Amino acid sequence: MAPPDDAVDKIAALQEEVDQLRQALVSHAAVDQAIGVLMAAARLRSQEGWEVLQFVSQHTNIKLREIAQHVLRWAEDGELPDAVRTTLHTAVIRTRRQRLRSASRSDQGGRAGQQRRRSAYDSRMDGSVWSGETAEICDWGG
Repeated sequence: MAPPDDAVDKIAALQEEVDQLRQALVSHAAVDQAIGVLMAAARLRSQEGWEVLQFVSQHTNIKLREIAQHVLRWAEDGELPDAVRTTLHTAVIRTRRQRLRSASRSDQGGRAGQQRRRSAYDSRMDGSVWSGETAEICDWGG
């Protein structure tokens, strides 16, 4: 005897939900790993890494989980699609400048402290993973 239509519909809906939850779990792991790559490679904080991934996703019109997968592949082989590389570069620079501005606003050391931080920031940026035409993972120095 075949199950009633209600039961078949319920089973199909539950199977679809399980599939979506599995995909979400895989996507979440990839996003977390990509945030870790950005934290290590660009010396970002966790929240900043998340914001960079969101920025790149929104400005390239590519799903966030796909951006995360690109970042993970980049960590392995150094390759990024041009649009992602360019937007990622922009997002990291933007995020680091925002942090610098925030730090200089809260600085109690006055203009001299602000100038020291800016110089240290500029020297780190010169040896950054984002300089040049290709993205490479390397030590930021500083």
